Amino acid sequence: MCEISIIVPVYKVEKYLEKCVDSILAQTFTDFELILVDDGSPDRSGAMCDEYAQKDSRVRVIHKENGGLSSARNAGIDVAKGRYLGFVDSDDYIAADMYELLYQEITQSQADLAICGIYDVYEGKDPVTKSVIHKTVSADEALLLILQGNNISVHAVNKLYRRELFQNLRYPEGKYHEDSFVIVDLLEMCQKVAINSQQKYFYYHRLGSINTEKFSDKQFEFIEAWEINERKLKGKGQAIEAAAHQRVCFAKFMVLDKIFSANAEKQVPQTRSLIKDLRQNYFFILRDPIFTKNRKIAMTSLMFSRSLYKKFVLLQRQQLAS
Repeated sequence: MCEISIIVPVYKVEKYLEKCVDSILAQTFTDFELILVDDGSPDRSGAMCDEYAQKDSRVRVIHKENGGLSSARNAGIDVAKGRYLGFVDSDDYIAADMYELLYQEITQSQADLAICGIYDVYEGKDPVTKSVIHKTVSADEALLLILQGNNISVHAVNKLYRRELFQNLRYPEGKYHEDSFVIVDLLEMCQKVAINSQQKYFYYHRLGSINTEKFSDKQFEFIEAWEINERKLKGKGQAIEAAAHQRVCFAKFMVLDKIFSANAEKQVPQTRSLIKDLRQNYFFILRDPIFTKNRKIAMTSLMFSRSLYKKFVLLQRQQLAS
């Protein structure tokens, strides 16, 4: 028995795995087990996992057939021995005191869930530092902050969970954006949520070339997740309902942007309906305080012309990639 089980799904990440695992093994909080789930990786990642297990007794390795991120996380949950669960993605890394901070927050406040902040890491760019929220809140207050998404994100990886939250819950296998499918169910089982949004998790964004980026219909599952969540949250009050609808609109923006970035609008028949849905929400988007000024300008351009909106999208992608 240990205090924390840290679960890392591993698939085709030999370039990134060492930095990820080393950052976990260097934690100032030491009472943990690290479960590396080799999800049928075709490169050296699985062998690297075994090498870590030979060097450090805290490391356990599961080798399984490829089933995707959710399947790997679920396999780790099934064998975890810790009182609390944490997740790290294998191409990311964490600050040395991340789990010390999360453990202090969850135990001192007797919460069900603790959350820290995330740095978004882009190649050649300095991560943006955000303002800090530090308080213990109800599940509904945490839900509103996560839906708004400015300081507290939906990601599974910047959190520490009381193990019992996963007694009857698993990540949906075969789904894209699996974190979005489970967040509402997780919070419904919480009484208290401890938030300290100091940025301790480094989320690495790998941006493909605009000319080579491909679009997959799996992206539409991002919209599906938030439409399901919006239905679940009916009757939760005006603020949460508005934030849930904002998330649906945001998901549609994200998918539409990916379609345009991949120059796939002629191949994706849903493009027209996405544009129509966003145009119907124009005044909601303009009034909503969560959408940025740039997003509202882009939305206004979409009201006039899809080609003008596409120019905004491609310019933004070029700025991120440069």
